[in-house]
Amino acid sequence: MAKGFNSRGMGGMGGNMNNMIRQAQKMQQDMMKAQEELESKTYEARAGGVVAATVSGKKELVSVTIDPEAVDPEDVEMLQDLIVAAVNEALRKAGEDAASQMSKLTGGLNLPF
Repeated sequence: MAKGFNSRGMGGMGGNMNNMIRQAQKMQQDMMKAQEELESKTYEARAGGVVAATVSGKKELVSVTIDPEAVDPEDVEMLQDLIVAAVNEALRKAGEDAASQMSKLTGGLNLPF
């Protein structure tokens, strides 16, 4: 018999390999569940106290709320900037939450998602 091998396979590693596969499958299931939970969440951010943006965990804009006092026909650019700022902040919150949840599942491994 070749050195390092026995009747159970590669030096008795069969049990360890099966355990690793089970752990990987569980991690994959946990990640899928976490992804579904994240996608069902919403994140809101405000800008200038007069514009609110809500995005989904899928990073899609769900709603924009504008306080009527923010509507100044003489300064449309300010309103546009506030909308962009609120949307970007809400998207940042969604991204941070997703990264945090996935990091918990992967034990800090830097896996691409």
